[in-house]
Amino acid sequence: MPTSRLLWWGGLTAATGGAVLCVIGWYGVSGERFAERQIPYLASCTMPGAALLVVGAVLIAAACRAAGVRGEAGAGPEEASPFRDVPAWDAPSSDEPPLCVPGGTLAHRPDCPLVAGKPEAEPVGDRELGPCPVCEPRG
Repeated sequence: MPTSRLLWWGGLTAATGGAVLCVIGWYGVSGERFAERQIPYLASCTMPGAALLVVGAVLIAAACRAAGVRGEAGAGPEEASPFRDVPAWDAPSSDEPPLCVPGGTLAHRPDCPLVAGKPEAEPVGDRELGPCPVCEPRG
């Protein structure tokens, strides 16, 4: 049996046991009026149940990681990535004077994708604008 299957079933078992213990603890606490009579239910059922829920979640996550599941069930990391068709992008690196769009509040390098190809982009000049978080101009 693969390790991922053991982790998966162990996680489901731990999470189910934790949920059952939490329900039993809740039922026991709800039937007691005084706090000192509720503490045994919290200590013996609810706290261990919550711990088992966490352990179950960690085991299930480890099983998914061991099986290579990243996005879609049964798909490998390359197949499940929504960005597999997006080409690699390098940050703009032009040293020409920064540009801005009319009414804009950010200064951009001329090759920044946010202003590249926009005919309305104009030089910043003497205006004090914040730097674009994408291209980070120096001027």
